[in-house]
Amino acid sequence: MPDAPGVYFFLGKNKKVLYIGKATSLRDRTRSYFAGALAEVRSPLIATMVAQAVSIDWRATDSVLEALLLEASLIKTYKPKANTELKDDKSFNYVAITKEDFPRVLVVRERELKGSTLKSPELRSNLKIFGPFPHGAQLKEAMKLIRKIFPYRDTCKLGQKRPCFNAQIGLCPSVCSGAISKQEYRRNIRHIVLLFEGKKKQLIKALNKEMRAAAAAEEFEQAKELQRQMYALQHIQDISLIKEEYRSTTLTAGRPYRIESYDIAHLRGSAAVGVMTVVEGGAAEKSQYRKFKIKSAKAGDDPGALKEILSRRLGHDEWPLPRLIVVDGSTAQINAAQNILAEYGMAIPVVGVVKDEKHRPRTISGDRELIKDKERAILLANAEAHRFAIGFHRQKLRKRMRYT
Repeated sequence: MPDAPGVYFFLGKNKKVLYIGKATSLRDRTRSYFAGALAEVRSPLIATMVAQAVSIDWRATDSVLEALLLEASLIKTYKPKANTELKDDKSFNYVAITKEDFPRVLVVRERELKGSTLKSPELRSNLKIFGPFPHGAQLKEAMKLIRKIFPYRDTCKLGQKRPCFNAQIGLCPSVCSGAISKQEYRRNIRHIVLLFEGKKKQLIKALNKEMRAAAAAEEFEQAKELQRQMYALQHIQDISLIKEEYRSTTLTAGRPYRIESYDIAHLRGSAAVGVMTVVEGGAAEKSQYRKFKIKSAKAGDDPGALKEILSRRLGHDEWPLPRLIVVDGSTAQINAAQNILAEYGMAIPVVGVVKDEKHRPRTISGDRELIKDKERAILLANAEAHRFAIGFHRQKLRKRMRYT
């Protein structure tokens, strides 16, 4: 297999598609499925799928962005069991293009397609839908890339006197202020559709034809913009999608044992934040620590906040998965973490560090066999999470006080 971006297929008997995935490196990602502890780190569903597979096929792409779009298109076509059962369909993301004079391009979840996000029944019945996209965070980065190449409308209203904020930074072609015609804008939407349909060659050919026609008509500004779009497609810089896959993600033989610890900090429910810290091979890996602002959990609801940040963390398939998760607390926090892991089809063990009234570790709740030779690393991860969360919380409080 090539060391290149693309999409891979696990095939069963009669070449039935069992699972579809995308990768920055096809060779390294597929190799990861044959290292030890697959059921432990991924899920029993994936382990069963690999055992049933007869062969693997793949399609290389020019970029990770194209791999992401192709993966969604193929999952929609083949509906592999291991993909659809691994994650509740309602949690998948979709890209919807409305059928309006100036169509909007929106990222929505399946439940939102039938709900109130698109209030008009007429709009809901005339959508052009792409997806499902299993990787929500990566789809968000992909849409940023696409929008820089082909600016589009999402939430701005028509007939505004002033351009919206996105128009001011070049991400909306000033639909709101009437600076672009219906015909020009729809041509832009057709380009986006071709990209999502995986027709990059056809898209570049269309852009080249339009550029030459604009130049012949002495519309040099438009010709220059079309040339920019064509060049951007041919030289996609998708570093934001690649990030750090550790080559074979999590399962390469010989990787240090990875522990992730989570903690929540707030002041009587206000200025709530969450953090993730990482310990590998018994050492803190500070470059891999992450911060999360609590957006939806109710004030003071620590288990709810933990569920929120874990759900967002698990959306990052480009981050290595841990072999063990540590939470600050006992039964409520452990159950919250296990519920989210179950939703994502992951069988990662969870332990909780219980503190005394002075916030000193009193005991570690969880599988005693798992804990006994990892106690030092668990306590280190937990202490780092507490320190990191308090620092982030204080930083947020200082900012709030500065602006009040």
